[in-house]
Amino acid sequence: MRAVRPTRLVPAVLAAALLLGACTSGGSTPGQTVSSTPSSDHAPAAGVTPLEPLPAEIPAALASYYGQKLDWKTCDGDFDCTTFKVPLDYAAPAGGDLVLTAARKRAAGGKARLGSLLLNPGGPGGSAVEYVEGVAKGYDPEVRGAYDLVGLDPRGVGRSSPVTCLSGDRMDAYTAVDITPDDQSEIDALVAADQEFAAGCKQRSGGFLGHVSTVESARDLDVLRALLGDQKLSYLGKSYGTFLGATYAGLFPSRVGRMVLDGAMDPVLDARAGNKTQAGGFDVAWAAFAKDCAKREDCPLGRDEQQLDQQLDALFKRIDGAPLPTESSRKLTEAQATTGVIHAMYAEFLWPQLRTALTTAKAGDGTALLKLSDQYYDREADGSYPNLMFANMAVNCLDLPAPFASPAEAAAAVPEFEQASRHFGRDMAWMALACGYWPVKPTGAPHTIRAAGAAPIVVVGTTRDPATPYAWAQSLAGQLESGRLLSYDGDGHTAYGRHNTCVDGAVNRYLLGGDAPAAGTRCAK
Repeated sequence: MRAVRPTRLVPAVLAAALLLGACTSGGSTPGQTVSSTPSSDHAPAAGVTPLEPLPAEIPAALASYYGQKLDWKTCDGDFDCTTFKVPLDYAAPAGGDLVLTAARKRAAGGKARLGSLLLNPGGPGGSAVEYVEGVAKGYDPEVRGAYDLVGLDPRGVGRSSPVTCLSGDRMDAYTAVDITPDDQSEIDALVAADQEFAAGCKQRSGGFLGHVSTVESARDLDVLRALLGDQKLSYLGKSYGTFLGATYAGLFPSRVGRMVLDGAMDPVLDARAGNKTQAGGFDVAWAAFAKDCAKREDCPLGRDEQQLDQQLDALFKRIDGAPLPTESSRKLTEAQATTGVIHAMYAEFLWPQLRTALTTAKAGDGTALLKLSDQYYDREADGSYPNLMFANMAVNCLDLPAPFASPAEAAAAVPEFEQASRHFGRDMAWMALACGYWPVKPTGAPHTIRAAGAAPIVVVGTTRDPATPYAWAQSLAGQLESGRLLSYDGDGHTAYGRHNTCVDGAVNRYLLGGDAPAAGTRCAK
């Protein structure tokens, strides 16, 4: 988990499992209530400015990009794929192009009466092409019948001019390095690992590292919208995909169609505040896991929540001193153990796997916990890695200034982070150091997004979301002029498509008929 804002998508295979059979177009059911509560706004930090919209008229220098013809070809079974060009630099479109890839699942029956629904799973770095191919069949039948489901791999991601940085064996070393350094030698090792990662990205992808920002990806979305023949963009983004979608709305408010932002990020936060509040989110999620675990006979860390906290701290400390053997030649380090626990916080169906992993780790076998860590990074069985984490770092380090310029600054922030998160604060403080060594200067900064004049935008927040804390959804909904907050009182990362008919029904009614839920609508678990 190596990002300034390590908001991580639920991997496509997990997302598919969450969505299959989950969506209905109904309302609330017994045990699921709808009520209204006011949303609360985050006050932006001093000096935070709004994201200003771009001119509505397409500039003449971009006319050729907006005038392309898409050549769809069958790919990956019953999907269609296409490529198109966008300028490397929108400020200097004559300076070269990037080639982006999109995939489409045609509407059931072959006629999309509502046009295209663009999907993004998050990351940054998650492949929307793979996501669409993984979840399309699990969407509500009425939604699938009304829309072509389209996934665009953002620039630098997946099949769209991907950023590459390290080989598989070097990524193994990077994910294993100690991120809670106790002495100068461990600090030096962490700095060396971050520097190696940055240097690898510059060497392998340096030609376009400065042009993978979220603002540029949002502009790419508008090019695709036009090429698809849609007057307005209908969009469903999860996790980081909410930041991409909100950015689009801020730049092109008059072109917003039906937009759902699930598991929202808060654009007013700088990287330091984002990391710190996210660390707190993982502590909230751990508390929910601990409460559930303590009720179960197979809970490996005790039968009361306080004991679980103490036992987890003790396990991390033990692994820090002596990494655990696994069934492979790799050993489980504290960094990987922490990542494994964090990964399981993303979805409740991973909690049994975490209980088993903690049981075996306590007995001296790190295999199961290492497997959870590998799932987080999408590590393949052959030891290779997709470009997920490479793109994650590249986008995050470009979107916001680095929170720390030196190890001394990171070390000084540790107490503040630990106050926000007992179990994960120290890790998150040191992980935020990575962008301090990035070879490209950031182009973005914290900002508010108002999207004045946009159609209603539904912002979905889960009260115990580990990766995108609920307060972020409240803040974004409050910033957006037309924001409608839909709250889910539950656990896990994101809410739509997770078998809650209250949430799914509200979102589906909006996507199909344009009826946004009343501001402050709340769904029970």
